[in-house]
Amino acid sequence: MSRLIPSSFPLSLPQPARYAVKSVILGITLALLSGNGLVQAQDGAPGVRSVGGTGALPALGDNLELSAAAERRIGDRIAASIYRDPDYIDDPVLGDYVQSVWLPLMAAARARGEINNELDERFAWELFLLRDRSINAFALPGGYMGVHLGLIGAVSSRDELAAVLGHELSHVTQRHISRLMTQQSRQTPWLIGAMILGALAASKSPQAASAAMAGGQAVAIQSQLNFSRDMEREADRVGFGVMTDAGFDSHGVSSMFEKLQQASRLNDNGSFPYLRSHPLNTQRIAEAQARVQLAVQNSAGTNVASDESAARANFLHAMMAARARVLADPGVDALRAMVAEAQRTAGLRPTAAATPSLADARPAGILYSGAFAAAKMRDFGLARTLTAKLREAAGAVPQALVALDLLSMEVDLMAGVTPAVVSRIDIAKTTRRADLLIQSRALLAAGRAQEVDERLLTWVTAHPKDAGAWQLLAVAYGNQNQNVRAIRADAEGHAAQLDFGGALDRLKAAQAMMRSHPGSADFMEGSIIDTRARQVELLVKDQALQDKLDK
Repeated sequence: MSRLIPSSFPLSLPQPARYAVKSVILGITLALLSGNGLVQAQDGAPGVRSVGGTGALPALGDNLELSAAAERRIGDRIAASIYRDPDYIDDPVLGDYVQSVWLPLMAAARARGEINNELDERFAWELFLLRDRSINAFALPGGYMGVHLGLIGAVSSRDELAAVLGHELSHVTQRHISRLMTQQSRQTPWLIGAMILGALAASKSPQAASAAMAGGQAVAIQSQLNFSRDMEREADRVGFGVMTDAGFDSHGVSSMFEKLQQASRLNDNGSFPYLRSHPLNTQRIAEAQARVQLAVQNSAGTNVASDESAARANFLHAMMAARARVLADPGVDALRAMVAEAQRTAGLRPTAAATPSLADARPAGILYSGAFAAAKMRDFGLARTLTAKLREAAGAVPQALVALDLLSMEVDLMAGVTPAVVSRIDIAKTTRRADLLIQSRALLAAGRAQEVDERLLTWVTAHPKDAGAWQLLAVAYGNQNQNVRAIRADAEGHAAQLDFGGALDRLKAAQAMMRSHPGSADFMEGSIIDTRARQVELLVKDQALQDKLDK
């Protein structure tokens, strides 16, 4: 259902240029394929793919398939660019929420046999959050997934979000991306060359990129970015099975289709790029509705989520969707409107008040967005008042109370004051990423850097690709004048985001500091830095070799 490249990539460009550059990146991908001979023929007829619980079905596509390792390398290239994009966002609170939907989907896909051992080991299975108000999600080569904040802010429940993510996950597990890229690798060399020239132009001028991609070439490429109808239908079917096996309500599929169908009737104003890459037709809608009806019939008499449990989930989702809308950077006027609506809802203005309740989660989202927006506008007193109003209704939702505790700490940190709850923080017992990172910021503000570095060091040992944790660890070391360790932690943060050149520069700087100041680090730290510098240098050389082959 998605395209190989998000319709707004790179996100920092104006909208017309974004579509051109998206096609350009695909062209570079094709050049990588043809230049390195990564497309390999498979002997015999098309393979047969086993779909858990549904029997063996013929795999889509022809008898050529990109290897998993080659697809991952291409995905890493694109991921490195996304990490450097200013609209890439690592928000731990929203990230934890999306992961709470994503991880059950991954577990269900493994249990169903959709993810074989090779894909599980070789692919990244990583989600990006992108600060973009448009409603979109996309799958990339190598198991990377992207989600626009606009999508999170628009869906009404975690079940609708699961429906989208399950579909995108199925494009990856069914190797649709690999097959589509294999088909597109047959483009004529001059067409690929034109796209690469467009990429070079894009680095200097979005207008030049648009001009380079104009005409029949861009039209032809655009038409081939979409997955085929058969691929879309297969992702619908497999994605539906994955999300329901993961425990999500099947009605999330039908309600999401209703949203998209309603949007498709309106004039396309650029807010729904998902519709351009996920064209709706009556057959797909009818098949989705039939699956939902069958799932409801089969679930009769089985254990399903209680109304109260669903209400709690919707209450938390309303808050997280509100956070996504604020983080999407909608502009000062939109933030003011959020604050005004929250004031009315809280009864702070002489209008009818709507008390948040589990039965109707909308006021919870209104109050959360108002509190967060007020903090963004530096009205911290109002932010605290609205947070307190929402806390009165969130008592029946433990996860919502945790989110409000984090919001309260964020408001204090944005105000430049040490959070009042810092004396009660026991970071050694913290297990969730959002709690860890925000509590670490609070403790750093209180001058308790040693507690932070001890806990973060344990965390990054278990999660070495957590760039945000490495960056906070660098701050904690720096606050204690452990400069060599701070530089090394900063280097690891760059390596986690695939910036191996930047990582190597910092590791060499740490080595230079140890030479000029022999007492700046102990033998163990020096040994770690030397080992990592050799490892990262090999990665840099490998990247340079690949770049040379691509040329």
